[in-house]
Order: sequence, then structure tokens, then C-alpha cells
Amino acid sequence: MSTLEQLQPNASVRGILPDCLVTVVSVKWFGSSALELTYKEPSGKVANTLLYRHDESRIEVVEQGRPWSFDGDGHLFRLVAEAHRIRLAHLFDPVLAVHTSLIDPLPHQITAVYEAMLPRQPLRFLLADDPGAGKTIMTGLLIKELIARGDLQRCLVVCPGSLAEQWQDELYRRFQLVFDILTNDKLEADVQGNYFLHNHLVIARLDKLSRDDKVQAKLADPECRWDLIVCDEAHKMSASFFGGEIKYTKRHNLGQLLSTLTRHFLLLTATPHNGKEEDFQLFMSLLDGDRFEGRFRDGVHQVDVSDLMRRMVKENLLKFDGTPLFPERIANTVPYKLSDAEAHLYQAVTDYVREEFNRAEALANDKRAGTVGFALTILQRRLASSPEAIYQSLRRRKERLEKKLRELELLQRGAAAPDAFAAGAPSLNDEDLEDLDEAPDGEVEAVEEEILDQATAARTIAELRAEIDTLARLESLAQQVRRSGEDRKWRELANLLAEIFTPSAIANRLAEASAPYGPDALPRPQPSPRQKLVLFTEHRDTLNYLHQRITTLLGRPSAIVCIHGGMGREERLKMQEAFRHDPEVQVLLATDAAGEGINLQRAHLMVNYDLPWNPNRLEQRFGRIHRIGQTEVCHLWNLVAEETREGEVYRLLLVKLEEARKALGGQVFDILGKVVFDGRPLRDLLIEAIRYGELPDVRARLTRVIADAFDRGKLEDLLDDRALVREAMDVGRVHRIREDMERAEARRLQPHYIASFFKAAFQQLGGSIRPRETDRWEITHVPPPIRNRDRQLGIGEPVQPRYERIVFEKSLIAPPGQPPAAFVCPGHALLDTAIDLTLERHRDLLRRGAVLVDERDSVVEPRLLFFLEHAIQDASLTRAGGHRVISKRLFFVEMDAHGRTWHPSYAPYLDYRPLQAGEPALADLLDLPECAWIGRDLEDRAQGYAVEFVVPGHLQEVSGSRLELIVKTEAAVQDRLTKEINYWDHRAEELKLQEQANRPNARLNSQEARKRADTLQARLEKRLADLKLEKQLIPLPPVVLGGVLIVPQELLRRMQGQAPPERAVSSTADKQAVAAHARAIVMEAERRLGFEPVDRETEKLGYDIESRVPGTGRLRFIEVKGRDADAASVNVTKTEILFSLNKPDDFILAIVEFQDADQHRVHYLRRPFHREPDFGVTSVNYDFSELLQRAEMPH
Repeated sequence: MSTLEQLQPNASVRGILPDCLVTVVSVKWFGSSALELTYKEPSGKVANTLLYRHDESRIEVVEQGRPWSFDGDGHLFRLVAEAHRIRLAHLFDPVLAVHTSLIDPLPHQITAVYEAMLPRQPLRFLLADDPGAGKTIMTGLLIKELIARGDLQRCLVVCPGSLAEQWQDELYRRFQLVFDILTNDKLEADVQGNYFLHNHLVIARLDKLSRDDKVQAKLADPECRWDLIVCDEAHKMSASFFGGEIKYTKRHNLGQLLSTLTRHFLLLTATPHNGKEEDFQLFMSLLDGDRFEGRFRDGVHQVDVSDLMRRMVKENLLKFDGTPLFPERIANTVPYKLSDAEAHLYQAVTDYVREEFNRAEALANDKRAGTVGFALTILQRRLASSPEAIYQSLRRRKERLEKKLRELELLQRGAAAPDAFAAGAPSLNDEDLEDLDEAPDGEVEAVEEEILDQATAARTIAELRAEIDTLARLESLAQQVRRSGEDRKWRELANLLAEIFTPSAIANRLAEASAPYGPDALPRPQPSPRQKLVLFTEHRDTLNYLHQRITTLLGRPSAIVCIHGGMGREERLKMQEAFRHDPEVQVLLATDAAGEGINLQRAHLMVNYDLPWNPNRLEQRFGRIHRIGQTEVCHLWNLVAEETREGEVYRLLLVKLEEARKALGGQVFDILGKVVFDGRPLRDLLIEAIRYGELPDVRARLTRVIADAFDRGKLEDLLDDRALVREAMDVGRVHRIREDMERAEARRLQPHYIASFFKAAFQQLGGSIRPRETDRWEITHVPPPIRNRDRQLGIGEPVQPRYERIVFEKSLIAPPGQPPAAFVCPGHALLDTAIDLTLERHRDLLRRGAVLVDERDSVVEPRLLFFLEHAIQDASLTRAGGHRVISKRLFFVEMDAHGRTWHPSYAPYLDYRPLQAGEPALADLLDLPECAWIGRDLEDRAQGYAVEFVVPGHLQEVSGSRLELIVKTEAAVQDRLTKEINYWDHRAEELKLQEQANRPNARLNSQEARKRADTLQARLEKRLADLKLEKQLIPLPPVVLGGVLIVPQELLRRMQGQAPPERAVSSTADKQAVAAHARAIVMEAERRLGFEPVDRETEKLGYDIESRVPGTGRLRFIEVKGRDADAASVNVTKTEILFSLNKPDDFILAIVEFQDADQHRVHYLRRPFHREPDFGVTSVNYDFSELLQRAEMPH
């Protein structure tokens, strides 16, 4: 308890705020019983409050004369300091998310997250790396880093419906991020009326949002702001120019809405550019509507998008060792000829399809026309698939039309009934057909069956009867082929399987010799019964047919598994895992359901039994095996029927594709979906070939169109468009990234610093934790204060009452034969709650200060260590009305009695121990002459040092890249909007002249054009003002968070009358000279070994020398100890031990053994330490002779 009169400027006071000390700035009295107190919080914020006499019972002046009391418990002080540091873990571990996620990232993923995205504030970005590059991993890393930085609490992921569960699984399994998938049931069951308001991590299906206006209204609630919205497969949100008009889609409109609801907006797609610059700029307008305002006018609106997107193509991606990430891709064409019976069936069905197409043209004004055409293409594709598929399709179609006929005869006999014919049949417009191209396999299958069975061009009952008769005849022909077993396509596949799996793998092999395939120059895969192959078909009937025949061929039902759109996700994942891990499974037989978000890189062989009419599907299928983790050359075989009309077109396409691959490399496979055939999609060419392929001029034109589409110049243009932002990953850059990653791994907090802190803090809070298997623990009791904490304090699962196992090392989460463990890392609720409670209960210790002992300092003069925090804001305002903090630093400043001040770079307090029982009391220490220099101005000196030497570097680091991006955005916005304003000003004048001449424009008048120009002018002024505020950086004054009085061990010995140790070095200068000499010896030894050493001792990083391995990006971290030959022990600090445990394979303890007459020997000890010390341990003495016995010569 203190009196109001004791509240004087600079006094530290407890009781004003619940969990920390405040510093008095000024006092203003009102009479004798009340005052206004102006105080400064630990964060540096100034506030004020009224105090009355009755408040004296809750306030306490901690100290008045001396600026710090230093009377805090030293053990608790170290614990609280470490809690504060771990709460700001991203400041000490530059790739925190990597070390706390279950991933092994690649160089391009590191640069995407830590160089391209995180520095952008706010983030408006398009990540457009090639398929298989790991965009989900990059997004997960970004989310986790933003959470660690306090910049993300609410995140929405929007993706195609077929990928929602995969996103949920990946984010939880790899990043421990618990996302909820939005469903209709959850929307309807929400008791608060708006599901989005109280669900902070959400995955929503793209079409659910785009098609439901009510859901969009809930999203647009002013209270429903998001910190980050991620849109996967974002190209589906594209709009397009057509006929001089912009064709907006519901998905594009959704994208425009989402862009306004979030601070950070991330678009993901591997296909951002369809070859049309105007469409691409419409797409980019989702990120920045001002930079891409208005209609694209070629030559006027060319834009640089390098600051808004990152694109890397597979061929430019490298591993950390500098080798290519993706192996080569080779496609082989396997032609086959139909048997006479098959050719007869093909001709008969094709004639039927052609006739029905002609009849459908007569329905030009009927909405059934497009649907009938689609049904006929389905029939033709099934004809090319297998005898089973065409037979079952003809049978089902005939039966459904017979049912329709009976229904019509009941309604109206013999008369035309167009309304009756249209009733019940589904109708598809062009947009629907485009959506089906990229719809999930199960949805496509359902729509195809419905349309194929019902859509007909018949307009009368007589026409319908005639069509049914034709179908009956075709069904009979198909049945004959099916029963004959004459299937040349299957025979080619059987020969190929025999060649791939070797004769011994085939239990019932066909007798024919295998036919050659592809050019002889292509390398063939080595035959092996242990290889795995993916076999794609488009139709379920063919899948069932092939399953039976392949099972018979291989002789084992267990050798084949299937995936198709009718399977649930769990069943599909079960089949996928069996294919990956079961050595008995050789073949995965799949429809395009396996092309949707499933990774099959366990196989490197693929067969397209059916060729898709959408080349995007071909690209997606190949991408299932050509993914990260693939180590073998990928082989693809495409089966093509010769002497069929669509087969001839496809074979010519594949020949041209192979020629392009030889000229341009495997990257041509990644632009298949963008190749345009005389302005038309491939489907149109195939239909034209089916309908008119017998005409020589049509065949010649189709050949010319395909050859022109694969012209090398046009393909190179497509590749250029695909590159967009040319970013390469050369070997030198990979090595630099690897060096940075090595340093980051060496200084990471996870697992050892986190484990050391958590075990101490958890027990301090009353928890029970005990060791079980190596580096695994069991928590038998979680105390109520932790259990009852806010269950959503950490982004993840709530705190449980007990844990069977916890681990801090991610490799130990689920070892074989042991119970799975919870991974305790920053972001886990158990750790976050322990940090929060530790700070809440003991944060005031930081401002009170404590005394810690430096056992390695041989001088007698104490030092001071201050903890400071510095923040930089910009001038823009948050929704709460304050300035936004865009960067923060926590650092340390140390000073001594001689006025020397320096900046330790790590956490020096971990190497200093608390005062122990029996050692001199605090009051006695502070009364010593050696402490007389500790005055009131020391905190100001620490702040002054930070302002002069630390803040400028922080400001320069933040301002460099940030200002460059803002200036570029400012110029682009001004350029684009000014051109648009000028255009509309000019247009307004033109329209005004027309109106004066009595020739008004029916669609637009001059006033509307003028209003448009004025609106754009207002937008330009507002955006430039906003950018000006973002450019204005405001460095706040550094805030002193805590302080420590560091007492050398030698001073304590003198106070206790103890003699110094026998082997003590006479002075600090002598000790430093010995250490410098030892380092110089080791540096020379490293140079002789061919390495490139750098002395980093002054930075106090936990090692002395960083030695580069030339040409690899690898680093060796060397701690040097120089000792006389007869020394008894070597003292190693806690920081040095934990550093070695972080990099066990690259850390070397170098011992320089000084002998007589300036002689010495150098010893290298690898993996010198095997376990982390307890939290209270600051250093460990190791037996010198034992270390030498384990050491080796330098190498």
C-alpha cells in the first residue's frame, strides 16, 4: 500500500493495471484527496486515470530513488522473459512456420512465402506456380506465419467443391490448423443467424458462394471482415471480353465481393492467363480494381504485374542440392487398328451421331439443341472407349427413350408435341458446358448419364420410334462385338502391361508379341513387377470392364484398385493409400476423379485408355504423377484408334505435341489446355471431324489447323504468356536460400527452447508432466487455470484435461508402435495458455528487474541488460481508429560502468543464473562501490543507444522494399485511372457534340460519361491519399520492457572472501586474447580444409565461426574453446548447447589444446551434447579429457 503523495514522476507503480507496472509521467492534484495520474504503460502508450484516497489500498510504489528495484525472483524473471520472447517467436525464428509444421519445404516455396508474400502489407497477390509446385503448402505456411505475427485471426479459403476436404485435411495434418467446412446444415443451424461471424477459420465451396445470394449477403455483413481470403483455382473467377462487351460470371462477381471483405487477398491458380491480355487484366482487377480499371485497349493498357504475382514453371524449380525438382516427361502414342467388326460398329454409330447432329441443327431456336449435341458427343466418346461402354450406353438410351415414348403415347398419339418432348429433359447453355469441363468427376458423370438417356432431337412420336429402332440395331451390333471378345484396344493395353511388368508378372499373358510404340529414340522404362501404373478411362462401364480383364491378366484381384466419382472421399483415400504403400497393388484404374486433388507420384507410368476431349484433363492427369517427390522419368502412353475420324485428329495432335516436346522440352505439357485451334476448342475440331471428316477439304483444313496450333512460334508465345513474370531459380540463388535456411534452423526455438520453457512454466502453473519414451512426455494433470482458459486462445484445438503424449520435435509425433502425440509448438493452445498465464501473473517482474549471475565473467564490475521493444507504424488507420503496426522488434542492450554499450543479438539472460541461497543479499550488492554508477539515466541511455543504432536499421529494413512497392502501385494507379479519365472526358465531349447535332447515343449520354469521369477522378484522389498514408512510416520510441543487473561470479567470490579458482585467467583481456588466438587457429584449419570461415564471435549467436562449404549452400557452425593441455574442464553455455542440438550434423565443438612452447593441437568433436539442460541450468562443465577422447582430427 502506498499514499497518493508517493506518486512522483518516474516512480514505478503496481495496481494501476492488472498485470504490469506503470511509470508515473505526471501528477495533477484536485484538492487534497484526488489527483489525475498520467502514466506510461510497458508498451509505451501514455494514459491517465483519476485516483482517490480509497485507491491507496490497491496501489504500491515499487521504488522511488533508484530507477529499478532489481528485487524480482531471478528464476521467475528468466521464465517471464522467455515467455515474452516465445510470444514473439517470429522475431527470433525467421521461418517459424517451417519449424512448427509437418513439412520439408523446397526453395521455391520458401521464396514464395518469405520473400514474395510476407513482406507485402497488405497482401494482394496472385500465386501462379505450375501444378504440383505445392501451392497448398505455401498457403499453409503463410497462414501460420500471419497467425504468429498477430496479423490473422479470421481466414476464409474458397475452393472448388471437390477440393474442400483436401484443403481441410492438409491444413490440419501439416499445419495443425483447424478449419471448418461450410455446409447448408451449418448455415441453417446457426443460432446467431450468421455462421461467418463466429467461425474464424472457414473453408467454403466456390459454387456454393457464387450461386447463393443469401450466403453472399451474410458474407457482406459489415461486422464480417476477414484478415485473409484465399481463392484456390482462382482462374474460375475470370471474366472475359466477347463481342466488345465484358462477360461477367457469378464467380467473377463473387471474386469482386471477396476482394472488398479482406485486408489480405490471395489468388491461387496455375493457369492465370488464357492467352488474351484483356481477359487477364479483368482477372487481375480482382486484386486491384484501380490498377486495372476499364476496358483493355491494346497498346494503351500494357501493365507490369511483377509486384502482384509470382509464377514459376516446373522446369525452373530446383531442390536444395541444385538438381531439378521435376524429372523429364515423355509421352508415347500407341496406335491401333479396329477389327472388321469394330470398324462396322464404329461406322454405324458414327452415322447415327452425324444424322442426329443434323437434326439437332433444325432445333436452332430450341433450347434442346445444345443439350442434344452434348449427348451425341458423349455417345461418340463412349464408342471410342470400349465395346462395353458403347453397348451399355446404347442399351440405357434405348430403354429411356422407350419409356419416354410410352409416356408421350398416353398424352398425345401421332401428333407433334414439342412441349411434351422438351419436358423433363435437362438443358445446358454454353456456360453450363464450360463449367462441366472443370466440374468434379462424379458431377460430370451424373449429368452425362441424365442427358445421354433423355436428350433427343426427335420432334414427333414417329421420329422418336425411328430413333429407337436405330438404337435397337446399334445395340445388337455392339452386343455382337462385345460377345466376340474382339477388342484391339484392350489387346494393345495387355501387350503394354506385359512389357511394363515383365512376363513373370503376368499369370495369363496373351501369346502375341508386344507391338513397338513411339519413336525408338525415346528411353523406355525398365520392366519390373514392382512398378506402379495409373490407368485413366473416362467411363465407369469401361472401368468395370478393364478391372475384370486386368485382374484376369495379372492373376491377382489384389493387384488392382479403382477410383471413380461414385466413391466417397474416405473410400477414395483408402484406395489411394493402398496404391501408394501396398507392394501387391500394381495398377490404379481411375476415372478423372483421380485427377482431382490426388497425388500419385508413387507411380511414374500412366496410360490414357481414353483420351479426353478437353486437353486440360490431359494436363491434369499427367500432373497427378509428375509432382513433387517424383524421382523417375514419367512415361505416358496414349491409345489412339487409327482410321477413325476423331482418332486421326488426336493422333496428328499427339505427333505435333511430341515434335514440340523435342524442341521446347516437357513444359509443352503444361500449356496443352491453352492451345487454341483456329479460335476454337479441341472439342469443336473433333465434332467437325466426326460430321464431315470424309470430305478431303475438311480433312486438309483440320490438318492445317492442328499444325498451325502447334507452330513453334505460337507455342513459345504461349510459354511466354505462361511465364508472365519471369522468375528463375538458379543454382546460386538456391545456395543462398539454403544458407539462410541453415542459419534459421540453427537458431530456431522449436524444439529445444520451447521444450525447456514449457516444462518449467507448466510445472510452475501446477501441471504434472513426466517423461515417457525418448523426448516424449505424458501430461497427467492440466491444472484448472489452464483448462479454464479461453478455449480459442490458440488457433487450434482447445486445451484437454490430460495428454497421453506430447512432443516438441515434429518427427516424434507418431513413431511406429507408440501412441500418437500432440505437437506442442507456438499456436498450440497448451503452450499459448502457459505463456499467457505466465505473463499475466508475473509480467511486472520485467519492470522491477532482477539480479542474475554471470559465472564466466572474471571481472568484478556488474553490468546492466535492458529488454527493449520497437515498433513502426504507417499513417493509415485500422478499423479501431489507431495506426497500424507494420513491424516490431524485440532486442537487448547491455552496458557497463565505463559507458560502453552494445547490442547482444540473442537471449543473453539464458546464460546467466539467479542468485542462490547463501550468496550476498541484493541490498549488499547495490551498496557496493562497483554499483554506484547505476543511476537514474541508465534507462534513457539504453533508449538513446537504441534510437541511434538500432532503430535506423529497423526503419531502413522496413522502408526499402515497402516504399518500392507502394511507389510502383502509385504510378500504376495514376497511369491507369488518368487514361480512363481522359478517355471518358473525350467520350463526353464526343457525345455532347452528337447530342447538339440531334444524333444522341441510345446507350450512353454525355452526362453519364462526364459522371463516370468525375467518379474516376474521385477514386484516383482517394487512392493516392491512401497510398500516401501507407508510405508515411512512423517509428515509435523504443520501449524498455525489463532490466537485469548482471553480477560477475568473481564479485560474489570477493564479497564472500573466497579465493579465485587456481586456473583463472588473470584478466578479461588475457581471456579474450586466448579465445581470439584459438579462433584464428581454427579459422586457418578450416581454410586448409577448403572451407570459407567467417568469425562471428562478437554477435554472440551461440557459435564462434560460420564456415561455408563452397558450391553447396551448406554451412558448418563451429564453437571454439581454447584450453591448456592440463585443464580440468570446459564450460559451455546453455545457448551453445541448444544451438548444437538444433544443428547436430553441422555443429562442431573445436577444442584448441595449448601445449608448451607455443605448440597446439586442434580437435573436432561432432555431436558433442546429447540433451538439452533444464530451464534453470545456464551452463555445463564438461570433463576436458573425456571430450578429447571423443574428438577427431579436423575434417
